[in-house]
Amino acid sequence: MSFPFKTIALIGKHKNLDIVTPLLRLERYLKSRNLEVLLDHLTASAMKERKYPAFTIEEIGKRADLAIVLGGDGTMLNIARKLAPFDVPLVGINQGRLGFLTDLSIDTMLETLGSILDGRYVTERRMLLYVEVARGTASTFSALALNDVAVNRGIGGNMIEFEVRINGEYVYSLRSDGLIVATPTGSTAYALSSGGPILHPSLDLIALVPVSPHTLSNRPIVVGPDAIVEILMHRTAVARVHSDSHSHFDLQEHDKVVVRRSPHEVTLLHSADHSYYRMLREKLGWSGLPRNQA
Repeated sequence: MSFPFKTIALIGKHKNLDIVTPLLRLERYLKSRNLEVLLDHLTASAMKERKYPAFTIEEIGKRADLAIVLGGDGTMLNIARKLAPFDVPLVGINQGRLGFLTDLSIDTMLETLGSILDGRYVTERRMLLYVEVARGTASTFSALALNDVAVNRGIGGNMIEFEVRINGEYVYSLRSDGLIVATPTGSTAYALSSGGPILHPSLDLIALVPVSPHTLSNRPIVVGPDAIVEILMHRTAVARVHSDSHSHFDLQEHDKVVVRRSPHEVTLLHSADHSYYRMLREKLGWSGLPRNQA
């Protein structure tokens, strides 16, 4: 990671016109600090007033020292997967509802960014998963996931049946609505709503969380980062594999879904006073300790 940051990329949820005003504010602020600004070409398409050239994500990955992502966690997930091979650190400004990944407030973004650009920040490295679908001897689908890889029954379909192996060893056969293979980042997403554990992002672990299993004894399992998870499809109906609820692929009987840790990682930058536990309290609505009554 290069510091000080000299070339900054601006990337927003381009289908949301509400990003235009804050992006223009960011442009003016970065220019006032004599920094080079790169605009994502899709983001630029939503902006009539722009003074900087537009670039593809691949070009940004090769040139930028830092990428500022304006939007919600969905936008950040998409950009993080694309920029992970280039090891560009990311800062997220929240325009969504939860904001586990885009944690900077749009109201105080310039002040917080100023501190980060001055070198006052904390760094988090987040692991990614790599998923591949084997059909016979051919690889028919592959993708990266920052949150999770999920195998699910389709809409209106019956339960699906599959076999799970870890590092080649048989673990169980499951009849359920699906299975989520989640990173610590994804432990507060789909996996959490299915009863999975919250994993601190500093941990390199993988959680396997059944979705509505037919047998209640099937519980979440947490395995190490080097585990290779194989899901062998026996009864698929209209099953699909999803990567971060974004990329998806229709599965057939006898397909094998293989999930392992990706060699790439995502780097997130936060303000110097960032607290993961405070974020959990705020985002999940946890209460603090009761105050003593006078």
